[in-house]
Amino acid sequence: MKDLLIQLSQGQVIIYPTESVFGLGCDPDNKNAISTLLKIKNRSWKKGLILIAANYTQLLRYIDDSCLNETQRSRVFSTWPGPMTWVFPAQFNRSYWLTGQFSSLAVRVSHFEPIQRLCLAFGKPLVSTSANLSGQPPARTIEEVHDQLGYNISIMHEDILGRPNPSTIRDVMTGKLIRE
Repeated sequence: MKDLLIQLSQGQVIIYPTESVFGLGCDPDNKNAISTLLKIKNRSWKKGLILIAANYTQLLRYIDDSCLNETQRSRVFSTWPGPMTWVFPAQFNRSYWLTGQFSSLAVRVSHFEPIQRLCLAFGKPLVSTSANLSGQPPARTIEEVHDQLGYNISIMHEDILGRPNPSTIRDVMTGKLIRE
């Protein structure tokens, strides 16, 4: 774990297990790291990215929750920590490298212990996208990671949780389903 934390702090991209697939992650405050991640995946910056965190407090620098009412806030907290991603309004000063062409940011507080450990030790959330080339199936095993992305990215060698699908994504303001 120490090596992964050093790599994150140096702006490198890592691979780690999530609830359903392996994730490709980096420091959300490092533009060069995000650019590298997008190049690895062959993904457009316009799509925006997800942040994954150990707790809600880690997300507050990136999202604007001041516009939420109690019903919306309760809806979010009833699903966290867990495999639910919510799209929040982004803080006005957040980088387009995170939000893409949107003024919002997708975020998740995970209950999965390896992610909890990683985000707590790093002290902030991670960019989280599936460890695969854009358009290819997400990697569920380390062998699948190597098949798609090669051997040059450091991996947290732990198993995924085994959920059949990536996290559900909903809009925090409307509750609208974006991805099931």
